Amino acid sequence: MDHRDTLSTSVSATRRIHNTVRHLTPIASENAIDSANVGAGTPATHPELSWTKNLDNLKWNGWGYKDSNFLMNEKGQVYFSGKRYELAGTVLPGFRAFTESIGIDSSKVSPPQPIEDLVKTVPPPIKQENFLNAINGHYAALSFDSSERLFHAHGHTCEEIYKLRWGRFERVPDVVIWPGSQAHVEKIVAAANQFNVVIIPFGGGTSVTDALAAPHDEKRMIVSLAMQRMNKVVWIDKEGLTACIEAGAIGTEIENELAKHGLTLGHEPDSHEFSSLGGWISTRASGMRKNVYGNIEDILISATLVTPIGTIVKKCKAPRVSTGPDLNEMIIGHEGMFGVVTDAVVKVRPIPEAKVYGSVVFPNFEAGVNFMKELSRQRCAPASVRLVDNEQFVFAQSLKPEVSSIHQVLDKIKKWYVTKYKGFRVDQICAATLLFEGTKLKVEREQAQVYAIAKNCGGLPGGEENGKRGYLLTFLIAYLRDYGFDHYYLAESFETSVPTKDVYAVCTQVKERVHKAAAARGIVHPP
Repeated sequence: MDHRDTLSTSVSATRRIHNTVRHLTPIASENAIDSANVGAGTPATHPELSWTKNLDNLKWNGWGYKDSNFLMNEKGQVYFSGKRYELAGTVLPGFRAFTESIGIDSSKVSPPQPIEDLVKTVPPPIKQENFLNAINGHYAALSFDSSERLFHAHGHTCEEIYKLRWGRFERVPDVVIWPGSQAHVEKIVAAANQFNVVIIPFGGGTSVTDALAAPHDEKRMIVSLAMQRMNKVVWIDKEGLTACIEAGAIGTEIENELAKHGLTLGHEPDSHEFSSLGGWISTRASGMRKNVYGNIEDILISATLVTPIGTIVKKCKAPRVSTGPDLNEMIIGHEGMFGVVTDAVVKVRPIPEAKVYGSVVFPNFEAGVNFMKELSRQRCAPASVRLVDNEQFVFAQSLKPEVSSIHQVLDKIKKWYVTKYKGFRVDQICAATLLFEGTKLKVEREQAQVYAIAKNCGGLPGGEENGKRGYLLTFLIAYLRDYGFDHYYLAESFETSVPTKDVYAVCTQVKERVHKAAAARGIVHPP
């Protein structure tokens, strides 16, 4: 490399640094991002979304809505209460027998402590008066109420819910502050930096990484910065298929608002009903329909991040730029360590013309894994595909609703065909649920290719109804943990990402390790 190459490299590096610095703007304007920066973006006329007005409907010591639970009727049958889900009001005749087969004694109930008793254990708040004076009037609401502080002190790990039901929290946020604008967040963050106050951003509260837990030995004042009131769809660009949405907006309400314009975000994590856009960005979230719409990093164009040294705004709203480093990579997955996400410009799509569920039954888990590998190799995975092993398959069967006599006969015929005629063993059978989305022609082609691959892997079509039921059950799984808690049974989930070649080994060996650990600790019933 001669001196000209060196000079060129130096100039290029200087430009990149300059481009990065340009994204750092001083703490100030409420309108750090507005529609003027985006060609066809239209100014906001969208109302404040409604989810945050329904917090009283949520459980304080479990998952989801207060009126939605797995309960037992007077006949000793389990049913799902409420009216919010497709399974609501439905009797599940096989559920109790299954739970008792894994050690749950339905006659033994483990009632949680009254919320009044838990609230009494909340320590008095630490107050940094200079900070409070500095932010006076620069928020939508503020509360030192012990119940509010408790609600914002946790996510949804097994340990955190256990503490809510039977334990206590050594440390909780000292105050909950609801900002109402970008300017509010900037003022609060600047004051926190000046007066050495801790901020924990709070979106929907569904974290399972202890990200909302206050360190038990933290002596400084802790603020839970609750983003629920910053939840508007600011603008929608139907021509460019982009939208600007505030960070506190919840998944289902985002979809409801976009649907009015014939659009969808397509990001659908299991916590879709309760988690927020800011939370998805901060945790690098993945959704169930990622094969079509991508993960959150694929959907995000730019985000506004308020930091202790300034507000980071990616001025260019183009889908892609050739310069770097990409500031999105710093913001996505930062878990609130670098600042507070206030809004984001995201990609949206037209609502698909066709949406078809499906399912495939496999003789064993290895055959199902081979099916998943082949989908990946041929790059033809539908919008969503989920494989469950035999234990999960048997569990899912226990959640089948009560059906008429004719349907019972049909179910028996199907079972005979699969187990007797095709020779699938009941103790090895597994299944995959499928969701196809797109134009009718695209969906038809995808179905033909996917089911051909399934057949080559020894699979049989399981029907659209089973696929839909399996997909929608995803949103009820967390409610099942609460049922377990009610009867002295703990449950937790494992999530990871591994190379394709290691999938089968990881899935089988993790389960083996859990069984060994439970046996070593004298746990009476196996996992």
